[in-house]
Amino acid sequence: MLLKALLKVPLMLRHGSCGPYVPAAASPPRVVPRPALTSRLGTSHSLFTQTLTDMADDDTVTELTQEDAPIKARGLEGVIALESSLSSIDGDTGTLIYRGYDIRDLTAHATYEEVIYLLRHGALPTRSELDEFTAHLRSERSLPGPVLDLLRNAPDDSPPMAVLRTAVSALGMYDEEAEVLERAANCRKADRILAQIPTIIAAFDRLRKGRDPVPPLDHGSMAHNFLYMLNGEEPHAAAEKTFDVCLVLHADHGLNASTFTSRVIGSTLSDMYSAISGAVGALKGPLHGGANQEVMRMLLDIDEQDADPAAYVRERLADGDRIMGFGHRVYNTMDPRAAILRDMMRELSEEAGEMKWYEYTAAIHDAMEAETGIAPNVDFFSGSIYYQLGLAPDLFTTIFALSRTAGWTAHLLEQWSDNRLIRPRAQYVGARGRTVSPIDER
Repeated sequence: MLLKALLKVPLMLRHGSCGPYVPAAASPPRVVPRPALTSRLGTSHSLFTQTLTDMADDDTVTELTQEDAPIKARGLEGVIALESSLSSIDGDTGTLIYRGYDIRDLTAHATYEEVIYLLRHGALPTRSELDEFTAHLRSERSLPGPVLDLLRNAPDDSPPMAVLRTAVSALGMYDEEAEVLERAANCRKADRILAQIPTIIAAFDRLRKGRDPVPPLDHGSMAHNFLYMLNGEEPHAAAEKTFDVCLVLHADHGLNASTFTSRVIGSTLSDMYSAISGAVGALKGPLHGGANQEVMRMLLDIDEQDADPAAYVRERLADGDRIMGFGHRVYNTMDPRAAILRDMMRELSEEAGEMKWYEYTAAIHDAMEAETGIAPNVDFFSGSIYYQLGLAPDLFTTIFALSRTAGWTAHLLEQWSDNRLIRPRAQYVGARGRTVSPIDER
């Protein structure tokens, strides 16, 4: 009876933009109690009633047998799980688009902030819209005091991605809107998370090195502010532009593992901080986010041994080792992001007067093409670029997370605009017909 009554509540469409920024009432950071369901969902209850409809649909599902099971795919490879208007990948032509714009066009003519706005709203911002949006992002850069204390107390040898995952989760305890699922509140939370993740990464890196965190600037781009907080000095224009392009390139990439994780969590009507923490956890895995770190370790190993890069690769291949930074689950040709970063890496190396990292990567690229025919992906070039910008290799995946938060938050907003609980089935292949024996007879 309760289910039928709730399903009679009118649905309210939640599509569309977040609208103009409306600040929430300011208050000191504190642990926020979970609001009642009405305050979390708003008066329409549309997200909740849709989920109840999904639960009602599940009542008609019967157990699948081997004969009547639908197509199964390990790792869900090739499975279309949902529809999205955010990004599209053509693996045969090596094409990546965000909201209809080719990635090459965006890296040449748009900033990371513009891409965040594009992914969220579906259109590039006007000058006034961009000014308002960036001003709000800048106003949210500082961390709550208890979260900064958490970073101070983290062991110096903690994996940076573990620290980031924990800190993002902690942010939710000091946001009074954390449990509110109305779209405007979710947009504000997305902005806070986007603005504060760079501060978390930079502060932790300095603290583990025995340095004081550098407070965020109240001006400048996200790329400029992050490099400033990380290195303690304002970056030159070329470094800022290079880092901004890296952020644009990693902002979204279809329904990858971490994005899917965020949408699965979001589909349960959990909060944005839980969903982003889960996405960070998925990205932490070496099969998803750690490849560029391994590429840089390989380059450092080559440099330390003074080895010939091509011979080094051939020896590794002969031993059956995998060369990280090559091949991709989606692309059958060269990753378009890799082609952009290859050219930027050469320019950055020439400007710095240090060509060895570029020369190593070029030699490895040629050797891999000759030996395997496998094309490089974005991780092959991004690692050495980050290294030249002053980042330690174990920070590389956190930069991936910093950038991909634009996509994660946009996907969550898209998920909640027409929510359905994501609940796939598993094909049972275990034993049947067993009975319990008395414990002394087992």
